[in-house]
Amino acid sequence: MMQIDECHAVLADPYSYAERLKRESGRKIVGTFCSYAPEEFIIAAGAHPFRIFGTGEKARLAESHLQSYCCSLVRGALEDALGGRLAFLDGVVFPHTCDTIQRLSDIWRLNVGHCFHLDLVLPVKLDTESARLYLADILKRFRGELGGKLGVTVTEADLRGAIVLTNRIRGALGRIAGLANDRPGILKGSDFSALVRAAMIMDRSRAATLLEEVAGQLERTRGDGPGPERKRVILSGGVCNQPDIYTVIEEAGGAVVGDDLCTGSRSFTGLIDETADPVEAIAARYRERVVCPAKHRGLSERAENLVRLAREKRAQGVIFFFLKFCDPHAFDYPYLREALEKAGIPSMVIEVEDRLPGDGQLRTRFEAFLEMI
Repeated sequence: MMQIDECHAVLADPYSYAERLKRESGRKIVGTFCSYAPEEFIIAAGAHPFRIFGTGEKARLAESHLQSYCCSLVRGALEDALGGRLAFLDGVVFPHTCDTIQRLSDIWRLNVGHCFHLDLVLPVKLDTESARLYLADILKRFRGELGGKLGVTVTEADLRGAIVLTNRIRGALGRIAGLANDRPGILKGSDFSALVRAAMIMDRSRAATLLEEVAGQLERTRGDGPGPERKRVILSGGVCNQPDIYTVIEEAGGAVVGDDLCTGSRSFTGLIDETADPVEAIAARYRERVVCPAKHRGLSERAENLVRLAREKRAQGVIFFFLKFCDPHAFDYPYLREALEKAGIPSMVIEVEDRLPGDGQLRTRFEAFLEMI
């Protein structure tokens, strides 16, 4: 499918894509590290939101600023910034998530001088009235700060237009995810991952059109399904920038029918109310969507959601996929595993840095796990 090929091409060299987009459109590029950086405000300000994943370059320059036990996402992003590969950025938004991202914010502000810098400190606990008021207030302040940095006024009309656009993207990804769940053989996992991640990098208008075209084509396509011998699994974790993980799982006899990833369903779950006050509506989506370890709505929210997701997707097992040294996900893992065990759902865990282990090693582990379930 041409649209999927386009997404793979964007992901093969995202920095060149951003440089070309900036040159051709004249828009400023604002980097983000997390879906808790609300791209609706960036779009409404006439700029382009660009998700930073890092290129996997060996960390040399970053080593003098970061400890060796910082995750590969942070080390890779700082390496690219210090090495000049992110010179196209006009600004970066740092959401208040893990300790490493917060410290990266300080290091970036002091050592990467070519672009503006904004911190966005959203509440951690989301299910209280004070959190509702605080979240909306912080987003209103962010709207003014971002507009000031970009030299524009972010109007309500612009913000409403941005919400409609991002809703189109999330709605199309939701349709595609539903089709992949119902007919797992219709779309390779690596292709679905490419669609999700490319939508965080591409021109958003193009991404919305492309994803709607893919959803329409898949709805008209007959899929034979994975066959009775293929085991249905869920992926859970943080950032997954290794599409080969899907290929190895499929070659081992599995089918990824759902996920709990920040580069997966957590990024597109939940639409924004297009009729409400736009800032309040964006805040409401953040309060109501599935949480990651950086936020919470009670001690058992994530475990309950993961068990519910596995049952909804008729999954036979869960594969936890973590970046090495990602403390928030590592802290959550024991109680998530315990909840799955109580529900009778087997699980396994894989920890990686910027590259996957050898295919043979991974395939053997997946084959053993899938055979067990």
